[in-house]
Amino acid sequence: MCRNIKTLFNFEPPATDEEIRASALQFVRKLSGFNAPSKVNEAAFNRAVEEVNDAARLLIQSLVTLAPPKDRAVEKARAMAESAKRFGR
Repeated sequence: MCRNIKTLFNFEPPATDEEIRASALQFVRKLSGFNAPSKVNEAAFNRAVEEVNDAARLLIQSLVTLAPPKDRAVEKARAMAESAKRFGR
């Protein structure tokens, strides 16, 4: 489904509020099919973004793991290497 939504749990440093909100917005865009809703749908769209944002934040704060947190820089470098291997430069 939403290939561009990144995993936000168990990273060091932890996901920011902005990252969680961006994921919520992307998820609602995917579900609704709207990049930007019309005026008539704007209130429902924005309400959905807020509700998904709240649910995502609660989920991330509630999850527990025994695994050590992943390093963002290491994961980014790994993803870039995989992308270069897959698509070339």
